[in-house]
Amino acid sequence: MDLTSGAPLWPTVVGLPAVYPRLHRDLRCDAAVVGGGITGALVAHRFALAGIHTALLEAGEIGHGSTAATTALIQYEIDAQLVDLIERHGADHAVRSYRRCVDAVRGIEALATAEGGGCGWRTAPSLYLASRRKDLPTLERERLARRSAGIEVDLLTERDIRERFSFSRPAALLSPVAGEVDAYRLTHKLLSHAARAGLEVYDRAPVTAYECTREGVELRTAAGHRVVARRVVFATGYETPEFLDAGIVRLHSTYALATEPMREIEGWGENRCLIWETARPYFYARTTADGRAIVGGADTPFATSHKRARLLHRQTDRIERRFREMFPDIRADVDWRWGGTFGETRDGLPYIGPARQFPHGYFALGYGGNGITFSWIAADILLDLFLERENRDAELFRFDRA
Repeated sequence: MDLTSGAPLWPTVVGLPAVYPRLHRDLRCDAAVVGGGITGALVAHRFALAGIHTALLEAGEIGHGSTAATTALIQYEIDAQLVDLIERHGADHAVRSYRRCVDAVRGIEALATAEGGGCGWRTAPSLYLASRRKDLPTLERERLARRSAGIEVDLLTERDIRERFSFSRPAALLSPVAGEVDAYRLTHKLLSHAARAGLEVYDRAPVTAYECTREGVELRTAAGHRVVARRVVFATGYETPEFLDAGIVRLHSTYALATEPMREIEGWGENRCLIWETARPYFYARTTADGRAIVGGADTPFATSHKRARLLHRQTDRIERRFREMFPDIRADVDWRWGGTFGETRDGLPYIGPARQFPHGYFALGYGGNGITFSWIAADILLDLFLERENRDAELFRFDRA
């Protein structure tokens, strides 16, 4: 599956931070991670630093799938509001899910800023806009629910928004715990750090077969090499439904653009918030360390790469018009346009843990608008499952949840 179209910003600007070998031999390890994007890197990093002999196998090039296209707004807020999640799963389940996401934002910040940073991390508040006046009561209920859960959040009035920004909306929730990152560089940074702890990384090593054995699992690569491991973690993101027999995700195509570095960032507010909205599909925006705006949305039903490429300019033109309307004083040309694959689950939560169809296999499927946050949680839960330690939060994201 071709997950991207156009020219994603990150690998084009950053280039190739590292090269990785192909797998030219049979291999034994304790844990095999299939997938070399940000999710696989977070899991492999956590396992390797725990002293587990881990090998990561990527079918293409490291970080060139969904990670290359992600706009990487790092938020605890998921696509399902807390009040809706409470109605679906109950207060305990919903609140713990949100609080784990708060922990994840802080955990990702720690990883991105460690050893001198270098991943474009910037702490920034998250601004959740009411798209319509009738959404105002919903935001008020959401504010009360989050505060009852011990999560800091403020409700901005229409007047507050007009005073701080160059646009107006009926209301907004302002959350201080959020940030932005270059997920492509973070992926390579995590793998480099984990390699010093013994992680083996191989790209252009597609896994074509999986077999359960007495020892654990045996993987076969397209080149015919065997990888024998006690456990395997599938961190294959939106390609996973091709081999996982479950209707667990609805795929969409999403579109984004990045401007040239902006000389003046007028009307964005004092702290350059991460911006998104109550409408579905939603418009969203952030900035980068070198002063670009990244703006996305205009989702369509999932399209093949050829169809997505045909839609690319039409959809990104829509996004650009919205951006110009909100920030009329910003003068910056669009440098990059791209499209990618986006998935959502019924309840907005990821799938993490074992699946019936794959004995001795774990899955880290961070579907939704904040998949990187979910991937950090997955690394934590799967390490505990591998070490046979109790993790109470594993039940929140299991495949057979109601």
